[in-house]
Amino acid sequence: MSTHFAPSSDGASATVTVLGLGPMGRALAGAFLDAGLRTTVWNRTPGRDAELVARGATGAHSAEEAVAASALTVLCVVNYDAGDAILRRDEVAAALKGRTLVNLSADTPDRARDTADWAARHGVRYLDGAIMTPTPSIGTPDAVFLYSGPADVYEEHRPVLDVLGGSHTHLGEDVGRAAAYDVALLDVFWTSMAGYAHALAVARAEGVTARELTPYAQGIAAILPPLMEEFAGDVDSGTYSGELNPITSAASTMSHIVHASESHGIDASVMRAIEGQARRVVALGHGTDGYLRVTELLGRR
Repeated sequence: MSTHFAPSSDGASATVTVLGLGPMGRALAGAFLDAGLRTTVWNRTPGRDAELVARGATGAHSAEEAVAASALTVLCVVNYDAGDAILRRDEVAAALKGRTLVNLSADTPDRARDTADWAARHGVRYLDGAIMTPTPSIGTPDAVFLYSGPADVYEEHRPVLDVLGGSHTHLGEDVGRAAAYDVALLDVFWTSMAGYAHALAVARAEGVTARELTPYAQGIAAILPPLMEEFAGDVDSGTYSGELNPITSAASTMSHIVHASESHGIDASVMRAIEGQARRVVALGHGTDGYLRVTELLGRR
């Protein structure tokens, strides 16, 4: 259950501003409202605040008006280009001075650090963050939020952030760390989804429907979490044990996928690239190692 903020003795309650009212931004603002916070909202495209205003939010006429309404502003837009278009105007920067900005937009670690530098130059207290779960999770125990930046700023605003539900983790003072987790974890997600889409295409070409294949695909996916934990130790220690499945065997199965795909005219370029990486590892003399030896190959400059 999320925290509910009751008004203080003078009738005031905690305040927060949300900039960006796409699906995720609306979910964040809704969770703040549900917790009893005085919530100000703004979006570049007019009209997206109507439902939130009907629920009690204050709709600001401009971004600078919105950030001036609260000590804490949460930004959630599609990327940092969109964020810069909002923030890097003199009026908005002036309104943010002395206040806290929590940026929950998605982008790269370098962009997070650049935004933190901009914030420091303009007297804005800054936290970078990442939302690692889908929109319906907001306000529920399933939500997952990651943050990086000054620990004191995080601790000061954590009571308000906690009402968004789920788990909240501060990853350290390096402001790019949340974005680093974000891009790495989304890498897992999107390469997995790409693999699933490709598998469905191959299966369909062989007369197997998606519904027929999916229970077994779920079984394959269930194998992955314990393997991830086991092999993480291999990567960190540099051991890359191939006792159970050497990379030579893995490369062989990859070639089967390539041939089966291309026999049906299905693009196998992604699997060809993966197989090529595995065979380069073998050529470097690591054929008895496990597949994750490829991590070192990918990390070479």
